[in-house]
Amino acid sequence: MPDIATILAQIVGFDWDEHNTNKNVLGHDVSQAEAEEIFFHAPVLLFDDVKHSDAEQRLLLHGSTNAGRRLTAAFTIRANRIRPISVRPMSRKERRVYEKAR
Repeated sequence: MPDIATILAQIVGFDWDEHNTNKNVLGHDVSQAEAEEIFFHAPVLLFDDVKHSDAEQRLLLHGSTNAGRRLTAAFTIRANRIRPISVRPMSRKERRVYEKAR
């Protein structure tokens, strides 16, 4: 499992795709600012997304916003930037895993 501190130490920003941003806002009611918050608001859980890592490594992150909203992000790293693919509210199962790990 990757280490979030190691990943973030190499990151210079986010690489937002307009389609994915619209999908997150319209489909999941998650703003870009909220999505970015969860990467830097401890605690976070990070997992390899093996199921979706065909062409490139994808990762899943469970975290919370400063306001306490629990979100899951699917993302990849491209040229030292986090490229969010999807950010959505955690499922019940994901919330249980997150709360247990806290």
